[in-house]
Amino acid sequence: MRGLRGAVTIKENTKAAIFAATQEVVTEMLKQNNVSPEDIGAAIFSATEDVTAAFPASGARQLPGFDVVPLFDARQMAVEGAMKGCIRVLLLVDTPLKQREIKHVFLGEAAQLRPDLKHNS
Repeated sequence: MRGLRGAVTIKENTKAAIFAATQEVVTEMLKQNNVSPEDIGAAIFSATEDVTAAFPASGARQLPGFDVVPLFDARQMAVEGAMKGCIRVLLLVDTPLKQREIKHVFLGEAAQLRPDLKHNS
């Protein structure tokens, strides 16, 4: 089992924006790591305190195959100076990839969270 990390930011606090951003980052995480929903043991989503219009997991639930994936939402710690409008994802997956082969996906402004990674945002 490996952890795939991802994050994305939203420009507006709306259900549509939250769902679209969540679906975008999760889809890219799956694509870049050749993972399917059947490989996922659980998915954990967190959002900054200003993301209140919808649960990110509800957006992921609409993706094909995610109807049976265990999903969980949490609130991120409110740290002074932290990025706003940020949704983070941790997918726990069965994969033959080694830890260093995993491609973590940080899109939009969230790419600033991991400047050490090559980003496709």
